Amino acid sequence: MTQNTQERIIKILADQAILDISDVAMQSTLDDLGIDSMALVECIFAIEETFDLEVPFNANEPGSGDFDISTVASIVSAVERLLTRQPT
Repeated sequence: MTQNTQERIIKILADQAILDISDVAMQSTLDDLGIDSMALVECIFAIEETFDLEVPFNANEPGSGDFDISTVASIVSAVERLLTRQPT
């Protein structure tokens, strides 16, 4: 995982949760950060826009699919996988 990707995702999550970047740890869950389902959707939109990719996420079934949202680290890993699949 690149540091830049990690930093950008942490900033997105911190902005949405109205937290300082230093308050977002890689092992933090969305619940730990106070990110509810509506805020999660906003985070997904921000990730898609920031990285110019389509996140396979279903807001009606957030736990299903290949995009793991269990922790900040899992979100970073999922975005990294999506980025490696993108054509250059």
